[in-house]
Amino acid sequence: MTVKLGPNRYGKAEVRLVRVVRDGPVHHLKDLCVSTALSGDMEAVHLTGDNAAVLPTDSQKNTVYAFAKKHGVGQIEEFALLLARHFVATQPAVHHARVEIEEYAWRRGGPHSFVRDGGEVRVCVVHHDRDGRDTVVSGLKDLVVLNSTGSEFHGFAVDEYTTLPPTTDRVLATAVTARWRHAGPGADHGESYEQARHHLLEAFAGTHSRSLQQTLYAMGERVLANRPEICEVRLAMPNKHHFLVDLSPFGLDNDNEVYHAADRPYGLIEGGVLREDAPDAGFAWE
Repeated sequence: MTVKLGPNRYGKAEVRLVRVVRDGPVHHLKDLCVSTALSGDMEAVHLTGDNAAVLPTDSQKNTVYAFAKKHGVGQIEEFALLLARHFVATQPAVHHARVEIEEYAWRRGGPHSFVRDGGEVRVCVVHHDRDGRDTVVSGLKDLVVLNSTGSEFHGFAVDEYTTLPPTTDRVLATAVTARWRHAGPGADHGESYEQARHHLLEAFAGTHSRSLQQTLYAMGERVLANRPEICEVRLAMPNKHHFLVDLSPFGLDNDNEVYHAADRPYGLIEGGVLREDAPDAGFAWE
């Protein structure tokens, strides 16, 4: 039997970075979780234990902190690209770098006081290789939304195990994970993020839903229709089920007013929406 080394990469996962900018009495805060992954000519370390090509993951961690000081932290996509390009440019054995960043939002409570925002988390994943190719995927996760009406679910397939009754009026709730691929370089990532988020929310609120799949498509379609710098959107949306509570044992009616919010199990709806002329994704989604 002949075996060989398959795809591989290594890096530092979840480097926690908080950067404070002290602008006189008013401070600004960036709170990130950065993960790096490098790949390239790494056969020797796997096959013989020769570490000559390996930049230690501790060095990758230190680079994150040093770059935060030297270059500052603006838009997370720009910071991720800076790191990825650095690793490929400075390490001959590294042919490809992947950097993923999560950003946690804080609301200002005073000139130098902050309150952690319990809302969604902004995310990005960038790739850079030794041929100079970049890809940028931006997005968010844990964006929890709910429509208290305007949602139906009926006409579905049934079998001998089906107990779910059809409905023409239900609560529709989900925690949106959305990622969007940029068609090329040069995007204003801050503006793009704010507008993509806005259109996701507008589509969720404004779509009379007959299924969560329909809502997912409407959300992706609206982003693409309004943001020319974005060529593909991928969404994952768990159905946060809300079941009407039977109050009849207590002699009470329940006209879509009292629900049990079930956290599991849940339906998980996933899908992508992309432009017909979208450039090839390459390694963007890896």
